[in-house]
Amino acid sequence: MILALETSCDDTCAAVITADGEIRSNVISSQGIHDRYGGVVPEIASRHHLELIGDVVEDALRQASVGFSELDLVAATRGPGLVSALLVGLSTAKALAAAHELPLAAVDHLHGHVAASFLKPAPFEPPFLSLIASGGHTLIALVRDRGPHFEVLGQTLDDAAGEAFDKGARLLGLPYPGGPALERLAREGDSGAFDFPTAARLGGLDFSFAGLKTSLLYRVRALGEAELERMRADLAASYQRAIVESLAIRVERAIKATGLQRLAVGGGVAANGPLRDRLAGLGAQLDVPPRELCTDNAAMIASAARFTEAIPFPGYLSIDVFATGEGRMTDAPPDPASPDGEQRERGRRAA
Repeated sequence: MILALETSCDDTCAAVITADGEIRSNVISSQGIHDRYGGVVPEIASRHHLELIGDVVEDALRQASVGFSELDLVAATRGPGLVSALLVGLSTAKALAAAHELPLAAVDHLHGHVAASFLKPAPFEPPFLSLIASGGHTLIALVRDRGPHFEVLGQTLDDAAGEAFDKGARLLGLPYPGGPALERLAREGDSGAFDFPTAARLGGLDFSFAGLKTSLLYRVRALGEAELERMRADLAASYQRAIVESLAIRVERAIKATGLQRLAVGGGVAANGPLRDRLAGLGAQLDVPPRELCTDNAAMIASAARFTEAIPFPGYLSIDVFATGEGRMTDAPPDPASPDGEQRERGRRAA
């Protein structure tokens, strides 16, 4: 049995899964306080993690009907994410593992999003392309196996897709979190009313959303208050369509470039209905986990832990978190003479 913790942003999560990927519990406690600030405040998030983590872990174990004596492994997100928030989860996992002299798996958050597709009841087997789109990350990866060393083919040059949703929603006067609110408003509008840029002329597989956000800002400023209120749903629908097209264009390019007709989607933006419909129309075999496994959760971290090298007690007591993928470079580099050395080095540069 694997107990996993996830605290990379503002959701306090714990889950228990079996070694073969069956979810026994998956508890997610969302912090509703950040809406008043229009975004996540790291210090406030970390304080709430401290208040919630004990109850969330207890709830996950209770729902799974599992005690510490039945656990084989403890796992936690090491990064990327908000450092102060990550420290709560990793420190708690260290303490729990050390108290019972259990091994610990320090999991990469992005590997977790990929590994959500490996969970039962319908695991999606590599190789496949993976689109990860969330509030902090947007990338396309080539996943050859279940391990953490996937190859990033393209990533955002500025804002992430979820960030573009949130900032666009704020410009339209919608509450945080912006993605769901904007999607609801967009249902009432005409997605062809405004022509927003998709950065389609940007070659390759990299994403850019900064110009799109600026374009919406100029549109909002140009409309009078009365006209803005009348056109708000059309703006939301057109803006959402531009984000969806930006993602779909790069995915289609990646499918053509690699010849892989298999696509997995993860991250909070994967919960967006129009994006799911658009990607389903590309003709590739598509795997989109249930919505509760797309947003941040600990079941995906537990899934990734199965394919992450576990650190025996007490070797993990000194490990630290990292805010971005660059943090991995503090680890010992792979041996270039080893057969998988080159692939492992690419994996360290991923994300």
